Amino acid sequence: MPAMDVRDVRFRGVSKKYRVRQPASSAGLRYQDFWAVRDVTLDIPRGETLGIIGRNGAGKSTLLKLLSRITSPTAGTIELRGRLAALIEVGSGFHPELTGRENVFLSGSVLGMKRREIAAKLDRIVDFSGVRPFIDMPVKWYSSGMYVRLGFAVAAHLEADILLVDEVLAVGDAAFQIQCYERIGELRRGGTTMVFISHDLGSIERLCDRVVLMNRGRVTDIGSPAEVLGHYHQLVAESFAADTAGASVVAEAGAARVCDVRFVDDAGLDVPGTATGGRLRTVVEIDVTVPIAEAVVEVFYYSRDGRTLHCQQSTATTDAAVVLMPGRRRLEFVCDGFGLQPGIYSVGASIRDRHAPATIDWWYGTRLLDVKPGKSVRGYFYAPHQWRWADAPDGQRRPADV
Repeated sequence: MPAMDVRDVRFRGVSKKYRVRQPASSAGLRYQDFWAVRDVTLDIPRGETLGIIGRNGAGKSTLLKLLSRITSPTAGTIELRGRLAALIEVGSGFHPELTGRENVFLSGSVLGMKRREIAAKLDRIVDFSGVRPFIDMPVKWYSSGMYVRLGFAVAAHLEADILLVDEVLAVGDAAFQIQCYERIGELRRGGTTMVFISHDLGSIERLCDRVVLMNRGRVTDIGSPAEVLGHYHQLVAESFAADTAGASVVAEAGAARVCDVRFVDDAGLDVPGTATGGRLRTVVEIDVTVPIAEAVVEVFYYSRDGRTLHCQQSTATTDAAVVLMPGRRRLEFVCDGFGLQPGIYSVGASIRDRHAPATIDWWYGTRLLDVKPGKSVRGYFYAPHQWRWADAPDGQRRPADV
């Protein structure tokens, strides 16, 4: 392979075509060409962490498969310099009947490590995973969290020049995720070139030097995280997230825009979120340029990757008209018993006219809600309720909040 100066990864006019089977017709089977990646030209300098973002189907995973040589390009060339490893489907090579220790050697070998190298790193891998008391137990008895932690621990200790990371930093609990970030930081400081594909925009902004935005198989933007994430929010507003919220966004500048969404305590100070069943005050900052006689303001709470809408808050739950006059306005939603399970959630917000089909503005992705453990949850969400003795005398049927 020719020398590549300081470039560890080089794409030149890379395209990938699949033949998609169509429903049978009287003429027999038909196939249609689908270009998952189209004409990608890209350089990744040595030691850079490059994020790749985009909606589902944008071509991100195909790029990763091309980089990891799972599949070959239909056109164009990809040049790699150095040893490549992938943190993609952690634990995918484990055998359920083998012990954790045996699977460390098996998985490490599949990932390209020598047995001597695995043995030298075994204690570090096991300590990182946190499953030492169970390391000689068959992994079929592991919890899902133990399984993926051990898989990540193996992959994270590869000695790679180029590391591909795909949606794996959300494994385990919060403490283990911190370990994952710390390990990624160590690899970055050690000069490892990384390609990081994720829907987790917070991680993209935190970890990456540059970000590539993919849309319909093409690179539509590349630059600093703040700049490209801003363009991604606009793309989401025009398509995926707006559709999830049941809205369509106007193309031209609207009469108002959402500037920010914040969470505050009772003293008005910013907080990261609340606890399950706890009080949540959500402040929506709005900049109004043209009066809106009957506006509807809504806040949406999504899964962290933005794929699932869990719940919303809306001014449309009452018949009272929300009048937005020009200037900076601040609207607050208050929930005394917030029901979401513990976790990290993405936040969206919108402004629309009650009587118009299009949404005036859509805001998404720059704020996360942190829900800590609180009320006990069995199921998907906590429902505030009361209980009381139904067979007691009237004076003793005092309700109790739960």
